[in-house]
Amino acid sequence: MVVTLSVDPTPSSPGLVLRPWSPEDVEALLAAHRDPLLQTWLATHLDGEDQARRWIVDQGAGWSAGTRFSFAVLECGDGRTGAGPPIGHVALKRGSRPQDPAEVGYWTSAGARGRGVAPRALDAVSRWALGPRTGMRLDRLHLIHASGNAASCRVAEKSGYGLDSVLPPYPPAFRTEGHLHVRTAADGVRRSGCGPGRRGTSGGSGATP
Repeated sequence: MVVTLSVDPTPSSPGLVLRPWSPEDVEALLAAHRDPLLQTWLATHLDGEDQARRWIVDQGAGWSAGTRFSFAVLECGDGRTGAGPPIGHVALKRGSRPQDPAEVGYWTSAGARGRGVAPRALDAVSRWALGPRTGMRLDRLHLIHASGNAASCRVAEKSGYGLDSVLPPYPPAFRTEGHLHVRTAADGVRRSGCGPGRRGTSGGSGATP
């Protein structure tokens, strides 16, 4: 299965194209991972070309296995084609058991922040994942981030993920408390945002996939 998603432009931002990562994206991927802020929150750091190439191969394997669906995010040029290198990433990771919820994660490169890229891209993948055409029959998606990552909280809120609970630390993936956000197929586009939340009883499964 190969999926390409598109997001309409807004009055202030160009449209987006989301497609699987390709070997030609290595340079852009490494450039994004050099950002100190991104390194603060990501569970996996890519330090060289070999690591980046292996990471891209692993994303392709996830598509083939139907367990992980990783999208490179590009801004549209004329004719709604991706122009320039990827500026972000959104991934959907299915649970290891049928009853386990799927989890989403995302990041944007330093130069693309503040333009609404992350919430628009995440919403597109969420709509696709919860829709009837994927055949995955998902009815809820989980989003987990470190409690100190306020920017990720705002992205979750804008993308329709309400705060479900506050999770205790879960080393090594989460050294601090985490926030569990949830979006379901029955939800509207918007749910409540980052408030106090209820206290969870177990740690999160990881940072941004």
